[in-house]
Amino acid sequence: MMRIGKLRLYLETTVFNYYFDTDRDGHEDVVRLFEAIGAGRYEGYASWYVTDELREAPEPKRSAMLSLIEQYGIAVLESTSEAARLAEIYLKTEIIPSSYRLDSLHVAAASVYKLDCVVSYNFQHINRDKTRILTTNVNNTEGYGGVVICTAKEVLRHEQPDI
Repeated sequence: MMRIGKLRLYLETTVFNYYFDTDRDGHEDVVRLFEAIGAGRYEGYASWYVTDELREAPEPKRSAMLSLIEQYGIAVLESTSEAARLAEIYLKTEIIPSSYRLDSLHVAAASVYKLDCVVSYNFQHINRDKTRILTTNVNNTEGYGGVVICTAKEVLRHEQPDI
């Protein structure tokens, strides 16, 4: 359930990539989002799943992406058996393909920690209509509130509705 006040944002791995990928649509929005988090307008979160994926990137990009966590005060959430259980439900119900378990863990972690939004540029498995609708259904059935899945630009509209 959305709270009034500061949005609590889960930054999925693609967001860290977009920060440095200047040719991507969305790059400028991602930079602005990180700056807004650093300024305290939003609470930023990643998870162990994100840091694990970032560590797989080649240097020097790996260090640069990981440095964003400290630079902007992103809190890193621990993995939990509860998130793993919820992710398994997403996979068993084919909301997210079983070969993309980490993608299901991102949404599950945000749900279990009751964050407001998953910010993602993974349009293949996470930020798509099927995932948005069906994860909300599963979350409600399992006793979690829905979690909004969106891009940085959509989050920034929270501050500036005319974007």
